[in-house]
Amino acid sequence: MIPQDVAEFFAVNQEWLWLTTLVLDLGGTVILYRLFGKAGLQVAIATAIILANLQGPKLTMIFGMETSLGVIFYSSIFFATDVLSENYGKAEANKAVRMGFAVSIVVLVMLSFAMLYLPSQKPGSAEFSANVHNAFATIVNFTPKMILGSLLAYIISQSFDVWAFHKIKSITGDRWLWMRNNLSTMSSQVLDTAIFTLVVWAPIVGIRSAFALGFAKYIFKVAIAVIDTAFIYWAKLSFLRHPPADAQLA
Repeated sequence: MIPQDVAEFFAVNQEWLWLTTLVLDLGGTVILYRLFGKAGLQVAIATAIILANLQGPKLTMIFGMETSLGVIFYSSIFFATDVLSENYGKAEANKAVRMGFAVSIVVLVMLSFAMLYLPSQKPGSAEFSANVHNAFATIVNFTPKMILGSLLAYIISQSFDVWAFHKIKSITGDRWLWMRNNLSTMSSQVLDTAIFTLVVWAPIVGIRSAFALGFAKYIFKVAIAVIDTAFIYWAKLSFLRHPPADAQLA
């Protein structure tokens, strides 16, 4: 799907690949919002959850630090929630958090059931089927601790993000959108990272190593929060100039 020249460029420029992926992800969220309003943001959250689950186990090196690919897509959920909070109010943002939690459970359950299906033994396709099954197992072989950590981190950090966003907005009014976007996301990402680190990584690699991994992930989350500031102003400006049909100012 990706042209060879582009693939070769990104193979030796991984930081540019990370930035490009982030811009496409955040920009796609805003476009979905412009096309479909509130429903577009809900779809963006569900899509990000599915992508984070499928691509989360893939580790890579960006700016000399090891991180998982799921960080990009998971962090964009906070962006979509903040856009909902700003343009539709606290109730709609909390509803989206609950919807995202439900989607997480459905994805985890259905992927786990998919692994119960044995690969085809039909001559001619048995080897291909076994290879796909094994590759699929590597991606979706969730442990109970990973499931618990993922769900706990999501519901607690997302609920806090909505609360913090509106708490700051109650103090600042409509001013300083950048402040409530960044502070709510950065503080909620501390909770998200800490919970997942303690529940999932600490029992495996120990507290010190787990928090070293968590700190690296948090650095990327902070960078994403700063970068998405431009996108939330794009979404806000778009909302003010051409409100979607379902728009209801908070």
